[in-house]
Amino acid sequence: MAEFNIYVFIGLTVILFGGASFMMGQAIAETWRPMWQNVPYGLLLAAANRFFDGALFGGSWSDWKQYVLDAVVIVGIALFAYRITQARKMVWQYPWLYERSGLISWREKATTGS
Repeated sequence: MAEFNIYVFIGLTVILFGGASFMMGQAIAETWRPMWQNVPYGLLLAAANRFFDGALFGGSWSDWKQYVLDAVVIVGIALFAYRITQARKMVWQYPWLYERSGLISWREKATTGS
């Protein structure tokens, strides 16, 4: 069993595959696909992450604890990117209905009674 290396985890999982999962989450939101689709694609990215960790850095390919950690980080980043993109698109596409209420949320515009 290979020892956990925080530098490989940050560089490979968070920066490289995290960036890919961020773009994946944006692409899924841009095409109006449902949020749950981030999960199976994220699991595939986590498997690729395990492959690169084993091939390039001598990590264990069968370390399920590390796979689960990688998958949680990758899917979490993808879901965050999905929600940011969805909030931006809702406000941009329907400006007469919605306004931003934060980074990952929107709300209905208050109606002004005249």
